Amino acid sequence: MRTIDLNADLGEGYGPWLMGDDGAMLRIVTSANLACGGHASDPETMFRTLRLAHERKINIGAHPSYPDKEGFGRRRLPFSPAEVERFVAAQVGALIGIAALAGAGPAYVKPHGALGNVASEDRPVAEAIVRATRAVDSSLAILAISGTMLETVARETNMRVFSEVFADRGYTDEGNLVPRSEPGALIDDAETATRRMLEFLRTGTMPTVSGGEVTMAVDSICIHGDSPHALEMARHLRDALEAAGFGIAPFLPPA
Repeated sequence: MRTIDLNADLGEGYGPWLMGDDGAMLRIVTSANLACGGHASDPETMFRTLRLAHERKINIGAHPSYPDKEGFGRRRLPFSPAEVERFVAAQVGALIGIAALAGAGPAYVKPHGALGNVASEDRPVAEAIVRATRAVDSSLAILAISGTMLETVARETNMRVFSEVFADRGYTDEGNLVPRSEPGALIDDAETATRRMLEFLRTGTMPTVSGGEVTMAVDSICIHGDSPHALEMARHLRDALEAAGFGIAPFLPPA
């Protein structure tokens, strides 16, 4: 049986509350990318989300971002690669520190939002993320947008690297995500997203907003946990994948 991982960006609330449907999402996905203070979260949120993910045997990843709570990490900010290296190390280290208290630990790093998009095209930024990850904990893997610079750099440095595609985002002909400000960037309809994923898994090619297609590898499918339709989409996608004969399992065993 072919298996596939489902991941979501979670732990993006503050204080004693989990944002949105985090608890419900953690019953559907098999990997959770946890905010670690850059675009969202705080120590209490990290602790509570780590404990819940660990209890449910979910694969945990650190989800560092530009330090930009106001813009939710979705603005491209003019940080140098050296500055990127330092804030990624600080954020991943923060999650690891809270994880020591929670009795759980991250197994991988996935950059959030604009940082992930910049790293998909910009080699110095991709290298900074990889250096920071290796410096904090060389056993951590990288979860990268399939076919991008971050994936390439991680492989070149002999890191474990896994490839993800997005159920709810449109793609350019270069295999990058369409900017959220442009038409076709977001896919809100669960049926449409699910059909596209099933066809992609059958063929290995992803449709682009121009009408073309791009070849991609995949270890994990992401559903954005903060979108209004995330929970419905996650349930629909998981049910459809299982009905099509896929096993749903994490791409790494939980740490």
